[in-house]
Amino acid sequence: MARPRFTVTVILVLTMSAAAADWPQFQGPNRNGIAPEGKVTRAWPEGGPPLLWSANLGPGFAGPAIRDGNVYVLDRIPDTQDVLRCLDLADGQELWRFAYDAPGKLSENGSRTTPTVDDKYVFIIGPFGHFHCVDKATRKPIWQKHLLEDYESKLPNWGVAQSPLLYKDAVIVAPLGKKIGVMAFEKATGRELWRSGPIAVMAYSSPLMATVDGVEQVVMGGNNRTGGVDVTSGELLWTYSAWRCGIPIPSPTPIGDGRFFITGGYDAGSAMFKVQRQQGKFTVQELFRVKELGSQIHNALLHQGHLYLGCNTNSKQDGLVCMDLEGNVKWKTGRSPHFERGNYILADGVLVIMDGRTGVLRLVEPDPAGYKELAQAQVLSRRPIWAPMAFSDGKLIVRDQRQ
Repeated sequence: MARPRFTVTVILVLTMSAAAADWPQFQGPNRNGIAPEGKVTRAWPEGGPPLLWSANLGPGFAGPAIRDGNVYVLDRIPDTQDVLRCLDLADGQELWRFAYDAPGKLSENGSRTTPTVDDKYVFIIGPFGHFHCVDKATRKPIWQKHLLEDYESKLPNWGVAQSPLLYKDAVIVAPLGKKIGVMAFEKATGRELWRSGPIAVMAYSSPLMATVDGVEQVVMGGNNRTGGVDVTSGELLWTYSAWRCGIPIPSPTPIGDGRFFITGGYDAGSAMFKVQRQQGKFTVQELFRVKELGSQIHNALLHQGHLYLGCNTNSKQDGLVCMDLEGNVKWKTGRSPHFERGNYILADGVLVIMDGRTGVLRLVEPDPAGYKELAQAQVLSRRPIWAPMAFSDGKLIVRDQRQ
């Protein structure tokens, strides 16, 4: 029997753009799922937005990153190798690749994480914990680490699934082992800059940056615990464990004023907490909890004082949910439309949502008054369609699992 193949598809959704903003990492340039530039059409022609190109990949759930007209995606040859592929954004042609041996079987085969790209390097983490810095000019690795073997961490059930975070000259990852939580390395050399104390057991979320009371911090969630780490020293500043999720996947969503919204599946629900500094120490206060609603895979999006999140889990089918910042649910779509566990981003003030089961792409006006669909088109077919999307230069890149 032929193996199912994953496909990356580029779809034109913009009518104009003053500049081609990159999407160089997980969740976009600001790691919040929001495209900072571009104009999106509010209606599509018959048949949907034009298909520009497609490129076959092996199985996996890794999303693409886009920088300077190139698309970077982590591929996997089942059970044997991980492969970083660089494609031309204009036509989808492969420009180069870097592969390394990574033998092993996963319960759901394929790559997991979005590459992180700057002007010189591509940083990738494979599903078995291999961490590489690849030089874009030579197309070869200049240093490498192993998040599990080097730092006494344990392989999660579904593999390592976090994307590296960049801060100035540092790249930040989270081994989340018995003795280490978050670590920073010098980008150019791989020299260790700092390490934090332990936070939690590794799960599937990625580190993010936030500023609380003037202190820049790395916020990292793990199994049943979230922590904030000083980005310059690695000092563990605070932890929060009142809200618990045994298998956390979404990263917290910074709200501002020290507030963070956190959500998860597996009956964990969602919560908001506030971090503040009092007499030189950071404290954490839970503001609310919504037990019945949570996103299993994707981060919540913040737009104009409201949160939008896909609340479909193994046990609940609430569809797309709009919630205010006090935890009040404004509306939810339930099964109509359902969206399953597809990804969603915000571009030009419009939600772009992929249905993880049907492959239907929708444009939705984010309005707390009610669900307002602007357009829809069938663009993919083979589920599960859960990978993060990427958006740059008027083009949307999505992937599914199909022959």
